[in-house]
Amino acid sequence: MHFIPAVTPPPETNRDAWWFLFHGDRLMVETRGDEVAVPHGLLPGVRGQRPMRTQYLGTLDGVPCYGGELAEPVEADGMTLRGLRSLMGTLPDPLFCLAGRAYQIVDWERTHLYCGRCGGPTKPLDGERARACPACGMHFFPRVTPAVIVAVVRDRKILLAQARRFPLSFYSVLAGFVEPGETFEECVRREVREEVGIEITNLRYFGSQPWPFPHSLMVGFTAESAEGDLAIEEKEIVRAGWFDADEIARLPIPRHGTIARRLIEWFLDRKE
Repeated sequence: MHFIPAVTPPPETNRDAWWFLFHGDRLMVETRGDEVAVPHGLLPGVRGQRPMRTQYLGTLDGVPCYGGELAEPVEADGMTLRGLRSLMGTLPDPLFCLAGRAYQIVDWERTHLYCGRCGGPTKPLDGERARACPACGMHFFPRVTPAVIVAVVRDRKILLAQARRFPLSFYSVLAGFVEPGETFEECVRREVREEVGIEITNLRYFGSQPWPFPHSLMVGFTAESAEGDLAIEEKEIVRAGWFDADEIARLPIPRHGTIARRLIEWFLDRKE
């Protein structure tokens, strides 16, 4: 499935389309027994309700895609609202990624209907994914918050930690948000130093993943640890340690489809 992003919708308004409709942070999906699907066809109505606002996203294999916001949390006629996290691994990857894109755009528009400078109403800017304030001229673009995530290895072990924000006993690689004026590389080194008290070497780019919880971009790295004992920052980390492949097999780790899981699998696939 090939997605082409766009801002200007097609002139035909009655074409079949993919509809990513949200109430809050929950996506409306069709339920078919144990299966769920993104609504596809004409604009779906649930108990006569239509979206308050819609946003054109682009085309998926030539089919228009729209995001939208529902005023009420209605569930009927084979439709239900589901949190995005619960749909990871359930929806096909292209549709899950599009749902994440749609949510970020829906959430951005909802929170920028009024100008943050003068308080006046904003309007969509033609031809761009932006809103503008006619009163003071301020422009607003969708927000993306960069964060880093890193797999640190030493010998034949990887550094995994249980953060206080994680479910009980859940282990993952280290991550943190980039601060103003900071490069990705500086952020990785700072986060590792702050959370577990060690320095790293051989820092290398691994990959990235849009992360719509709510509007992040995860930038992944691999690194090696210099010598030294772990010194845990207890406000953020419950426990941390070095784990080999056999130990990882017994740990609850991030689910498939996440860059955190890809980093751990990268470690498990290493031959040296």
